[in-house]
Amino acid sequence: MIRSAFPFVRDVAGLRATSFDLLVIGGGIYGAWAALDAAQRGLSVALIEQTDWGAGTSQSSSKLIHGGLRYLEHYKFGLVQHSLRERRVLSRIAPHLVRPLDFMLPVFKASRAQPFMLSCGLTLYDLMAGLSPPVRRHRYYRPKRVRQDFPFLQGDGLVGAFRYGDCQEDDARMTLVVAAAAHGHGAVCANGVRALSIDAGESPEVRAEADGETFTIKTRAVLNAAGPWALRLMGDSAPEVELIKGTHIVMPEIPGVTQAFLLTAEDSRVFFVIPWYRRTLVGTTEQTISRVEDATPTEEEIHYLLRAVATAMPGLGWSRGDVISAFAGTRTLQKADAASLSAVSREFAVIEPQPNVWVSVGGKYTTARCDAVGIVDDIAQRLGHDRASQTDVTPLPGTPTLPFAVWLGSARAELLVAGVDAHAAHTCALRHGTGVEALLTLIEGDRGLAQRVHPDAPFIRAEVALAQSHEMARSEADVLRRRMPLRLIVGR
Repeated sequence: MIRSAFPFVRDVAGLRATSFDLLVIGGGIYGAWAALDAAQRGLSVALIEQTDWGAGTSQSSSKLIHGGLRYLEHYKFGLVQHSLRERRVLSRIAPHLVRPLDFMLPVFKASRAQPFMLSCGLTLYDLMAGLSPPVRRHRYYRPKRVRQDFPFLQGDGLVGAFRYGDCQEDDARMTLVVAAAAHGHGAVCANGVRALSIDAGESPEVRAEADGETFTIKTRAVLNAAGPWALRLMGDSAPEVELIKGTHIVMPEIPGVTQAFLLTAEDSRVFFVIPWYRRTLVGTTEQTISRVEDATPTEEEIHYLLRAVATAMPGLGWSRGDVISAFAGTRTLQKADAASLSAVSREFAVIEPQPNVWVSVGGKYTTARCDAVGIVDDIAQRLGHDRASQTDVTPLPGTPTLPFAVWLGSARAELLVAGVDAHAAHTCALRHGTGVEALLTLIEGDRGLAQRVHPDAPFIRAEVALAQSHEMARSEADVLRRRMPLRLIVGR
């Protein structure tokens, strides 16, 4: 059954009314892609999330779709090539959500990798990206040009900089769209539904709770894609993993700068400085934690990132008072002995600790679609379904049929005529794609909905109304943290 992805309808009653081929627990990016892939293949699918779509790790990434250039240093060639292939796929099936972004990589006399080695690595990165990459090939800039364009950079010992390309997205927004696409292909979806226990076997049953009531979901197979929360549900059968917390801080916009930066801190850890919604993301840290509840930013981590930026970009003059907001997320990585956390494998794994119950471990936001295909391949084979995945060629909701640049110009013009300011119009078009038609309909009924929610953020009041009526938002955080990242942009 194919229907419109939006309105994205919460259907708790549908969870109780039937039995399913597959129940996916966890509405992060992995669970959303798995539900979409399985539903597209014709399996009957249920997707549940205990809080909201992308409310866990999937709202706390670096907001990038990237190949992982730094993994070349650890000889993870397969992971990089896999990621670059997915970058190309996601750019094609969701051009409104996944946009090219230039990165600058400054080089200093004291850098452990000098220009020749970096040039070789970036050439390999470009070659692995294929013949039609969504970003520009790399280029080298001499010190004079770098100082001229980025005077705030540390200048002592600067020998030049490389520009290379990757992509950017809004992680919570994209997770919502993928989950809605699963709904569009017939999946029964509901947020605010917590899995309490799994009775494994040939036909598993999951005890769940929603709106204060407990009920049972019957299914032939279960995918537990709840990330770090999955372990608690599995009990003694949970796999051994590392819980890794990563913290980012949100800083003011760097005036006139549209490029991101890949930099190295004094302890040799790599971190990013990334323009995002006319703010700047700085991160991330990496720290092992023992409980998911510990995934909150600490003052120590905030000051670590501030010191790293102050060393690499002293001309910015940022201090603790410039921090607009901070956020942290937790990843599950495969348990391994490694010299450092950055060397621990990010590669994805899926295990079956109980009959017909699968658990996903590790992985990256960038590769979640392809990893989900592998999961569903195994489950579909077990269930006797032989249809191949189509998610790599099926556009996500909001993708225009016109050439993207042509459509974008037209969409912005319509929003401007409706009274939306230029920056918000551009942002709305990229966030909603062809879904801007729903925003325009709302504005037609109330011109006040064309105004911004907050003067310092490019989100409009119509988006708040749409979140509640069409996007399954149930709380203030659903609207102001995930449907639009207002809390990150303006602070609490």
